[in-house]
Amino acid sequence: MPSGGLWMLLALAVAMITTGLPVWTLLVGVAGLFAALGVAAGAFDTGVLQALYPRIQNLLENDLLQAMPLYVFLGVLLQRLPVADALFRAIARLLRGTGAGPSLAALGVGALLAPMNGSVASSSSLLSRLVAPRLGPVSPARGVSLISAAATIGVVVPPSLVLLLLGDAMMNAHTEASHLAAPGAAGYARIINTQDVLNSALLPAAAVLALWVAIAWWQGRREAEGPPLPRLGLRDAVLAAAAALGVITLLTGVFLGLLLPVEAAATGGCVLVVLALVARALDRAAWRAVLEDSLALSGALFALLVGATSFSLVFSVFGTGTWLAQATLASRAPPAWIALLLLAGVGACAWVLDAFEMIFVIMPVVAPLLILRLGDAQQAAVLLLLVLQLSFLLPPLGYAVLMARSLSGLPRVATRTLLGAMAPFAAAQLLVVGAVFLWPALVHRLDAPAPAPSAAPAESEQDLMERMREMGPPPDDGPPLDAPAAPAR
Repeated sequence: MPSGGLWMLLALAVAMITTGLPVWTLLVGVAGLFAALGVAAGAFDTGVLQALYPRIQNLLENDLLQAMPLYVFLGVLLQRLPVADALFRAIARLLRGTGAGPSLAALGVGALLAPMNGSVASSSSLLSRLVAPRLGPVSPARGVSLISAAATIGVVVPPSLVLLLLGDAMMNAHTEASHLAAPGAAGYARIINTQDVLNSALLPAAAVLALWVAIAWWQGRREAEGPPLPRLGLRDAVLAAAAALGVITLLTGVFLGLLLPVEAAATGGCVLVVLALVARALDRAAWRAVLEDSLALSGALFALLVGATSFSLVFSVFGTGTWLAQATLASRAPPAWIALLLLAGVGACAWVLDAFEMIFVIMPVVAPLLILRLGDAQQAAVLLLLVLQLSFLLPPLGYAVLMARSLSGLPRVATRTLLGAMAPFAAAQLLVVGAVFLWPALVHRLDAPAPAPSAAPAESEQDLMERMREMGPPPDDGPPLDAPAAPAR
């Protein structure tokens, strides 16, 4: 029953639209229902389902997942500390001569804090509270588009939690694709790791950010100047400089492989806690709220992870993944068209799902197929990241747009007007997607250098045989000439 996995996906989509229940409960429920149907139909034995417990145990022992609650804690704490406020005012005053200081400051805060925030939801909440009241005469549509774009920067800027989790998922997808590819096929000599994905994503992310900065400056310079920002005192200036330096140091350490993601998140959390205690920025009730929110969000993410593991096990038992891979390889359509079709499907799913649901549910199905068609796992990873980010920006259902419209407090705008305001940012994103799709070498500019070949000359076959003969036991030429003869019998 190889099509059973597709029916599972359809049932999950219908349940998400009609019930409104948490996604993790739907994942577990759909997996349990189809497992029972598969056993009843004789498609597989119940013994196969016993693999669920060791899979969950191995998953939770992954070092990368230890960073998840730490990043959640960072995001929650940043929303309650004056760090983001000091950064915003410092960047806005520093760039006020450009005529678009607040707009550029919104992107700057997003670029610095979104990778440490952990999720698009957390970044949207922070930026909506921080940026919306200070945009002055900027139209509501432009305000929503600017906040939405800044909130998604953490999707592609290393080493965000989304990027780290996708890197781990791509390593598994590359392993699966290598088992399905033809023996000796190019692109499967070495399975990529999370560090490869971080290196691959940096230049495309920098290109997206540079284009967005140009768009924000071009649009902001034509608008009237807003109310003057309050003066930046010495304390706030020191706080902004220290925060910027600390974040850049931690992100650089992770990107260069000097720090593990867990170490960077733990260090950032400790620094913020010390800062909050020294500045007395939070009282007892606020600290309690920070811890409760961190536990609630972390629990929701781990529940989603366990549900996705249950779902993927039943999906794989049906053999749907192998069936889809064989159909993809057997297709006569050009590989580029199949890859574009897969990316369009990912974009459609990301239009209604958040980043973590996409990584845990959709990527294990789509990523191996995309790698098989492109033959380049790093290119596939960067394209998936960029498409995710693009889908979050598309009104009316894009996740970042929904969050910005509901949390910013800006006046309601028509979807058509919002589409016009978001169009330049989406066009810049599409430009980078097209460049990565057409020129895969762009994602390999920062690859680690291959080991240098040995400078020693190749050994000839004759020399090799002679060396092996010397290493062997000496030949047995019989007794020496002066040895006494053996007595005759």
